[in-house]
Amino acid sequence: MLWDLDGTLVDSEQYHWQAWRETMAGEGVTLTFDQFRATFGWRNDAILRQWLGDQIDTPRIDRIGASKEELYRSLVRAGGLAPLDGAADWVRRLHQDGWLQAVASSAPRLNIDVVMDVIGLADQFQASASAEDVARGKPDPQVFLVAASRLGVPPSRAIVVEDAAAGIEAAHRANMRSVAVRRDGAQLPADIVVRSLADLPLDAFSGLLR
Repeated sequence: MLWDLDGTLVDSEQYHWQAWRETMAGEGVTLTFDQFRATFGWRNDAILRQWLGDQIDTPRIDRIGASKEELYRSLVRAGGLAPLDGAADWVRRLHQDGWLQAVASSAPRLNIDVVMDVIGLADQFQASASAEDVARGKPDPQVFLVAASRLGVPPSRAIVVEDAAAGIEAAHRANMRSVAVRRDGAQLPADIVVRSLADLPLDAFSGLLR
């Protein structure tokens, strides 16, 4: 099982929005929510090139990204997070049933570690793949392929749980089955589509591998 993080296991959008808004204000840039939302789930280098132009140099990308992520983690620690409906139940049930699980996210590794610790699910996962582990973000399948490799699972036996079109496309390109959480009503071409993980039938994941 390969789990996306933001929007799938947790709803951390407001923390990301606050962290980006404050960080960019410190750079003299007024960020709109629409700009933020259009890039949510991207890698930081792609986000900042979208907002500031391709001429931005790597040291500035690294500096701004590090400031934003440090602020984001402090907000998560201070304000807390809860798993989205059904997420914790499914993670624990699958772990109990012997499924191997990994987080596969565009987020930095420290973010994944902090979020998983705060929501109390870190011990349910055997691996993770983060922004540092890949050269290309979703919809490139690299992050899912890395995560599956770390679990020792072939792509044809891996299932991706995602909430974004780019993530579902990445799963398809990796030759993996997919479950989409369609919280905003978007049409996602996954094998199973639900509005909440709590809506999944008990044989949802096992059924995909039959």
